[in-house]
Amino acid sequence: MNKACIVKNREKDLDSDGMAIDPWSVCTVRQVEELKAIIKVLPLWSTGIIFATTISQQSFSVVQAVTMNKVVFHMDIPSTNFSAFIILTLTVWVAIYDRILVPLFPKGRGLTVKQRMGFGIVISCLATAVAALVERKRRYEAIREGLIDNPKGVVNMSAMWLVPQYCLYGLAEGLNIIGQIEFYYSQFPSAMSSIAISLCTFGFGVGNLVGSLIVKVVKDATGKGGKPSWLASNINRGHYDYYYALLLILNLINLLFFLACSKAYGSTQDIKNWDQEIDTDFTSEKDGQEMKENTNKQIS
Repeated sequence: MNKACIVKNREKDLDSDGMAIDPWSVCTVRQVEELKAIIKVLPLWSTGIIFATTISQQSFSVVQAVTMNKVVFHMDIPSTNFSAFIILTLTVWVAIYDRILVPLFPKGRGLTVKQRMGFGIVISCLATAVAALVERKRRYEAIREGLIDNPKGVVNMSAMWLVPQYCLYGLAEGLNIIGQIEFYYSQFPSAMSSIAISLCTFGFGVGNLVGSLIVKVVKDATGKGGKPSWLASNINRGHYDYYYALLLILNLINLLFFLACSKAYGSTQDIKNWDQEIDTDFTSEKDGQEMKENTNKQIS
């Protein structure tokens, strides 16, 4: 890539002002370094796809809540409202981390961005494992109460059993997503800040597409021969717990991939002051040119 900023023929490549005639043929050093920075973060960025896929599968928890007892403190809570525990946990965690935990760390630095991303993936694995166990218990209760062919029947099990997995997913988001955003910001110059936030959003979009693909593959693969698929419309006939177990396996593989990419990436502090270094180099070059001009004037 460094060859892209090498001038091979000054007359053909540069105009009278020293600018590239064809920007696709000759680039500046900064443009090359920015592209290399984007390519360098792509492996770590890709680890957020499976994470986003897991987070996007919360619609199945709503289906579970429909078949569970949603009365809490004499109030019937709508099944879709339980997802609010994700946002609530995320908000509380950010406040606790910034105001309480960070000052306890040496020099108030807190966890590194890669540590936060990694812990977020670990907690998403734990949340998926809890989701599988809760669904296994819910399905067992439904069968025991004779509701296997009644998907709208309410089992004698509180929907509050879903709260732990929601809270864990919120905590995982508070660690991984915020860690991702800070990671991109620290590795890109300020001129690329829009790309930094876009990478995280783009990862979630890809994760949603991957999640849809996994759902289709699971339905087609497990529903052959007239058998109910794992994700059958009758949740009691299906095996949503198996589906959560599959997501758990994908998350564990993703965790190993993250550890490998994190080790290969190295330090995240090497280009933290990229803008300052470039500004310093530019200022030094400019000062040197002015000094040379002044010297020439004195000689003349």
